[in-house]
Amino acid sequence: MRKIVRDAIFRAALAVLAVGLILAPANAAERTLMLYGDSLMAGLGLSAKDSFAGQLQAALGDEVTIVNASVSGDTSADGLARLDWSLADRPDAVVLELGANDMLQGLPVDAMRENLKAILRRLRDENIPVLLAGMRASPSLGSQYVEAYDAVFPSLAAEFGTAFYPFFLEGVATNATLNQADGMHPNAEGVRIIVEAILPHIKALLAES
Repeated sequence: MRKIVRDAIFRAALAVLAVGLILAPANAAERTLMLYGDSLMAGLGLSAKDSFAGQLQAALGDEVTIVNASVSGDTSADGLARLDWSLADRPDAVVLELGANDMLQGLPVDAMRENLKAILRRLRDENIPVLLAGMRASPSLGSQYVEAYDAVFPSLAAEFGTAFYPFFLEGVATNATLNQADGMHPNAEGVRIIVEAILPHIKALLAES
């Protein structure tokens, strides 16, 4: 009798599990988008709702789950160092935004290029579509540095055939009304402008995944 009861419970559990598996795709997000960047994507100084990840999630809706793997202060070397565990759950697509802190610290452009190249190579090997978001160097660093730095992003995008958004802070950089008091990190309105501009590129990226 006990065996019959156990068998009945087991069959019922399997039936519930089967129903769950059938219904899960309709309720779960279809794709996972990983944001891989620095404080500009991490949302420094902003609420979760006002951050880039928060506003982008609202714009994309429930069919996409955003995993924000961005870390404030990260250089390209830091991003490369933590790439393996960041990809543990294998996202369907990645927006890569690194290099701003390399520039702010005056780090060698060649080293940044090699770090970003290694990240892009790994993502390519994993067959994960990437949108590379570029940065631009401050003129205060001198024309030679600016020219070399600014050339890295379009060059890498061409080399790897990745989707490319030339300047993550387009329309926001140097505009005091769109930035926080530090003059470097966008405020909520600045983020809104960034999300609005980059959204078509991200939707196109997700269509590839």
